[in-house]
Amino acid sequence: MPRPINFDNSYARLPERFYQHQSPVPVTSPAPIRINHDLADMLGIDSEWLESTDGLQVLAGNAIPEGSDPIATVYAAHQFGNWNPQLGDGRAVLLGEVISKDGVRYDLQLKGSGPTPYSRGGDGRAPLGPVLREYIVCEAMFALGVPTSRSLAAVTTGEQVFRDEAQPGAVLSRVAKSHIRIGTFQFFAARGDTDALKRLADHVIERHYPEALAFENPYQGLLKGVVENTAYLVSRWQQLGFIHGVMNTDNMLVSGETVDYGPCAFMDAYHPETVFSSIDVGGRYAYQNQPKIAHWNLANFAQCLMPLLALNTDANANANPDAPSDEDDPALQRARTELDKFPDIFYAHHRQAMAAKIGISKPDESTDELIRDLLALMAQELQDFTLTFTSLAQHIENPTDDNNAATLPDAFAPWLTRWQNVIDDPKASLQLMLQTNPQIIPRNHRIEKAIQAATRGDFQPFHTLVEQLKKPFDPALVSSEYALAPKPDQQVQRTFCGT
Repeated sequence: MPRPINFDNSYARLPERFYQHQSPVPVTSPAPIRINHDLADMLGIDSEWLESTDGLQVLAGNAIPEGSDPIATVYAAHQFGNWNPQLGDGRAVLLGEVISKDGVRYDLQLKGSGPTPYSRGGDGRAPLGPVLREYIVCEAMFALGVPTSRSLAAVTTGEQVFRDEAQPGAVLSRVAKSHIRIGTFQFFAARGDTDALKRLADHVIERHYPEALAFENPYQGLLKGVVENTAYLVSRWQQLGFIHGVMNTDNMLVSGETVDYGPCAFMDAYHPETVFSSIDVGGRYAYQNQPKIAHWNLANFAQCLMPLLALNTDANANANPDAPSDEDDPALQRARTELDKFPDIFYAHHRQAMAAKIGISKPDESTDELIRDLLALMAQELQDFTLTFTSLAQHIENPTDDNNAATLPDAFAPWLTRWQNVIDDPKASLQLMLQTNPQIIPRNHRIEKAIQAATRGDFQPFHTLVEQLKKPFDPALVSSEYALAPKPDQQVQRTFCGT
C-alpha cells in the first residue's frame, strides 16, 4: 500500500544543530474543521484519506505518518528592532517535505501542535481564532495572486487554550515552499558558525535559487534572488492594502512567501499610517513602513552572508588604492550591489501595479502624480481602499449613473476629470482594472464574525467566507454583501497574535 503522504525530508538531512527532533503532542478529542481539497490534490495527497480517522489523527498531531521525520527548527530574530539570539518553532512541528505534482518541494508543518524545546515556557498550542484567521487570510492571499504559505487543513483539539481567557484549541496544517527565515541565517551568523551558514545557504540555493550557481559568487546570486522576491512580495501587499503586522526577521521567509498571519489585516478606510496589531504600539510596521522595513530586514540578511560573499575572491584584484577601505572589501561591494537594487525593484513593481489599478498600462511621471493625489484624497476623505478602486472601474462602466457605487465625494471631482483625460481606451482600462482590483477581500469584521460563530460551534460562516474569497476578481461580486465596507459599529481596529 503506498504512503498516504510521500515525504522527502531534505532539511532533516542537515546537521542536527539546525533543529531538534520533536513529535507533536497528542490532543484529547480532535475533530475536523476543513480540508483544502485543491491543495491536497496539488500535493498528491488523497483528500479522502485526510478526511478519514487516520488522516485526522495525523492532522491533529496524534499520529506520525510513515516517512515523516518531525522536527522543530531553530532561528533567531530582530523583533520590533530588538535582538533575540535564540527563538525557534515554539508551537510548530515540521512533519516533513512533500514533492508536488509539478515537482516543487513543500514543507508540511503542524502549527499549534504542542511545546517544543524552543517554546520558552509557552504551551505550544494555538487558539481556534488565530487558526481560522490564518486559514482565511492565507487562502485569500493565494486567490489574490500573492506569494504565500497555505492551509491544508484545520482541526479542533477538544482542549482549551488559556490566553486572556479559556479558548477552544486548534491545529493548522500549514504548507510553504520552505519555512527558512532570515532569522534562521541570523541564528548561525550570530554564533560565528560559518560552516552552518554555508550549509544553509547551499540548501536554499538548491531548493529556491538554483540560478545563483551561475554567479561568480553564488551567495551574491542568493542575495539577489531574496531581494527581488521580497521586493515583489511587499509591492503586492501595498497594492492590496494588506498590513502584515509583525515583520520581524523570523517572520520573513527567504523564499519570498508571506507567512505568520498573526495580527494581519486588510485596510478598510485608507491611511498610510494604519496599524492593526495590538503589540505594535509605536507603529513600526504600519502600512507605509512595510517597504523600508523589508529593506532593513534584507540588510540584516546580507550581513549574515558576509563571510560567504567573501569566498572565492581575490581581495586585491580590483582594489582602488585611493578608495576608502570598505570599498576594497569584495563582500561588502557584493552586498551593496544587491541591497541597493531593492528600492528600484520595489518601486517598479509598485508603480506598475498602482497604475494598473487606475487603468493605465504604461505609467509615466504624470501617472505617478495622479496616483499620489488619489491616495491623498482617499486619506483626506476616509475612503475605503478596496472600494475606491472598484468604484473607479464602475465609473468607467457607467459614468452617468449617480446611483451606483461609483459615486465618490465631491472632493474627487477635479481628480476624476484629470483621470478621464488620460484614459484613451476606456474598454481596455476597464479590463485592466477588473484584472487588478479585487471585488472582495477578507474584511476584518467578516473574519471576526466567522471566528465568533466558530467559537460557539457554528463553522458555517467560516466555510462560507472561505468559499466567497476563492474568486476575488469576479465582477459579479461587486454587489455581494462580502464586498461591503464595515459599518461604524462593525469596524475592527485591533488584531492580536495567538501566542
